[in-house]
Amino acid sequence: MGHKILVVDDEPHIVELVRYNLAQEGFEVRVAYDGHEALRLARADPPDLIILDLMLPYVDGLEICRTLRRESAVPILVLTAKDGEMDRVIGLESGADDYVTKPFSPRELVARVRAILRRARPDPALGQVSPPLVAGDLVLDPNTREVTLRGRPVELTTKEFELLRLMMAHPNRVFSRDALLEHIWGYDYFGSSRTVDMHISRLRDKIEDDPASPTYIVTVRGVGYKFKPQDAGLRRARKTTR
Repeated sequence: MGHKILVVDDEPHIVELVRYNLAQEGFEVRVAYDGHEALRLARADPPDLIILDLMLPYVDGLEICRTLRRESAVPILVLTAKDGEMDRVIGLESGADDYVTKPFSPRELVARVRAILRRARPDPALGQVSPPLVAGDLVLDPNTREVTLRGRPVELTTKEFELLRLMMAHPNRVFSRDALLEHIWGYDYFGSSRTVDMHISRLRDKIEDDPASPTYIVTVRGVGYKFKPQDAGLRRARKTTR
């Protein structure tokens, strides 16, 4: 069975266009036409990805995005007629992983869906197995895409995970906001660097004992951010066989 996609839009012809093209590619598609139904379906049977319009009846897309982001790390692709930079930034800062503006190319939409799912659940058979990254009590496993802090799981969104993996893999390296945008969001992303600050803030809320005084992800004033190793420094854990 293919990945489950929840399509949320109040325009029936848009829903049908998206549903048809995704179904042709083997995806299992469910649909919702308003915010209440979207939240109900997302909670009752969590999808692998949500395609979400911003302008919805009852509960708008931004509020749905914020609500779901508090509850899960499900990837969210915003589909909207709003194409101003601030609208895109607000969508991404609310927890979306990517966006497509209307009118859109069905082929591009499917390609973006596949790219997001690939980042969220990479196939280990497609590449070399990488050892976990360990910094003090923080452990990130690139293969299972699991993060633990003191042995307890930390649930991260796709973008939060990619940010943390990049920075943990390069301890003490200073990344500018523009460099993080290019590495994580891609060279064709035209949004504001504010989205980096928002994602870093959410990461700190999840992995720092005191987010206001971070010890893992520290700010380099006037430049950007760096990951600071803990204890004896960042090390790559060696897998042992039993």
